[in-house]
Amino acid sequence: MASSLSSLSSILNQPHCALRLKLQRPCCFTLRFLNWRPEKSSFRCYHHHQPTPRPQRRSLGPHFSRSFSQSNPNLSSLPNQSEGPSLRFFVAQAALTTSEAQPQNVTATEVSEVPPMGRIYHETYGCQMNINDMEIVLSIMKNAGYSEVVDVPENAEVIFINTCAIRDNAEQKVWQRLNYFWFLKRHWKSNVKIGRSQSKRPPKVVVLGCMAERLKDKILDADKMVDVVCGPDAYRDLPRLLEDVDYGQKGINTLLSLEETYADISPVRIAKNSISAFVSVMRGCNNMCSFCIVPFTRGRERSRPVESIVREVAELWEEGVKEVTLLGQNVNSYNDASEYEKEVETGTNWRYSEGFSSMCKVKKVGSRFADLLDRLSTEFPEMRFRYTSPHPKDFPDELLYIMRDRPNVCKSIHLPAQTGSSTVLERMRRGYSREAYLDLVQKIRRIIPDVGISSDFICGFCGETEEEHADTLSLVKAVGYDMAYMFAYSMREKTHAHRNYVDDVPEKVKQRRLTELIEAFRESTGQCYDSQVGTTQLILVEGPNKRAPDTELIGKSDRGHRVSFANVLLPHRDADSNEERNPVVGDYVEVRILKSTRASLFGEAVAISKLSLFYDNVEEEAVACGSRS
Repeated sequence: MASSLSSLSSILNQPHCALRLKLQRPCCFTLRFLNWRPEKSSFRCYHHHQPTPRPQRRSLGPHFSRSFSQSNPNLSSLPNQSEGPSLRFFVAQAALTTSEAQPQNVTATEVSEVPPMGRIYHETYGCQMNINDMEIVLSIMKNAGYSEVVDVPENAEVIFINTCAIRDNAEQKVWQRLNYFWFLKRHWKSNVKIGRSQSKRPPKVVVLGCMAERLKDKILDADKMVDVVCGPDAYRDLPRLLEDVDYGQKGINTLLSLEETYADISPVRIAKNSISAFVSVMRGCNNMCSFCIVPFTRGRERSRPVESIVREVAELWEEGVKEVTLLGQNVNSYNDASEYEKEVETGTNWRYSEGFSSMCKVKKVGSRFADLLDRLSTEFPEMRFRYTSPHPKDFPDELLYIMRDRPNVCKSIHLPAQTGSSTVLERMRRGYSREAYLDLVQKIRRIIPDVGISSDFICGFCGETEEEHADTLSLVKAVGYDMAYMFAYSMREKTHAHRNYVDDVPEKVKQRRLTELIEAFRESTGQCYDSQVGTTQLILVEGPNKRAPDTELIGKSDRGHRVSFANVLLPHRDADSNEERNPVVGDYVEVRILKSTRASLFGEAVAISKLSLFYDNVEEEAVACGSRS
């Protein structure tokens, strides 16, 4: 017996071994040895300035703890008794009672294989950041052994639903899907019997993202509908949370972080063989607009190191990606201060757009968004770069000049206005007035003449009058947006508006104002599309036009307009021979715009080209025209 215990102790000291214990009587237990793989990244969670919590220790089950404590009075002296004794404690106790133990009751089996992990199904709601988050989750799960992804929830053992809490409508869609996933869990056996489901066991349902953070208690209490709730900063903890479910526990981690950016994780791209991709450069938001829940669900701003972003973009280029959209809740307030240890004077070298302010002061100044764009556009001259979603306060002149001078930085700016009324902007705590916003639009168009501008608008914010609504309509007509996201206001808990204002605009009034806003937008956006007729645009081919898949291709222009054109043989600007070929997905094609439908463009393809070649020709033509005049 002593030799057996000695061997057991030596096994315990091995770094890659774990044990599962199964109690059969109060004093006798069986040891089963399992393979164990160390996690590739440690779990870290932060909540404001609280110390990092330690991961929960796996429960051994209520029957196990109760039976062992009845026969071991020394357990009462253990520290942290609520977590249960460690395995080394069991070995020590067994060594002290060798005369009482029965040798035949302690056995060690051979190492067995870990059962295969479950298949994953995922759905994502909300913004592009949620799409990128889901790609990060898939990478974490793949490293944990969950390598297979299925197309339908009926075939999955793990169901992820990545949520959005910005508007009530998005949350209602999530609740509808959760009801269906609950049905798959509750009626799993009958679904398998009739062939409706092919999952090997009842699926575990996991809620991710902003809604998980905002409604965690309500979600977990919803009649065993959800097994795991995981916030945006806790995705590394997902494998452990799923293991907790196997032991009868609910898995929950919604702590926000001051540091987590997932910079070391290479996302698993959802869209295979795609020529465009999203790259997250910063997370969180410090603006604290009165209507917005993001600072409470995504936490404070923190930026990825420049080098990690460059590395990820380089990997995408090697995979054939031609266009990258840089993401952040407030992307142009990017501030990589990772190489700066010294704190600087508040606001030093941090210039906002003229007439704009912020409630949150910058404590450390590092590489700004213009620096990041400069680096990326220089190192990847044949790759297009877009970015979303910015805040109007963070458009210093340097950023605008970078956009003007670099042909691979798209001439498209998302400039959220939210409203055209200065009084409503003040209640929204946006940090600018209508006049400051219009001045910024004029400056942008003066520096980048052919820029496309898009925006966000909210109808029916607290206390909005008909006169204030009219100000928004007039702003839309004055600016002339290429595209806009428009929504009726819905109150969000925890926000400044929820604490201080009353949602007093009737729903019918909100919907009527939203309809009027959409009509005003359609009038102005048509003019933006019409202005492109007669120009030649460089189009990145995305695939067949769904309306005529056999004869037409479709892609995006620099300004983000959808352009379709006939799929015909074309010459190649960069080819030595005169051979022609049909364009394929990922090609840049010169297209002469012939027609506008005020929502899309149609043109005639001229040649297959490259970014550098196309814009060199444009500059040469501009110089030639100038010399003739």
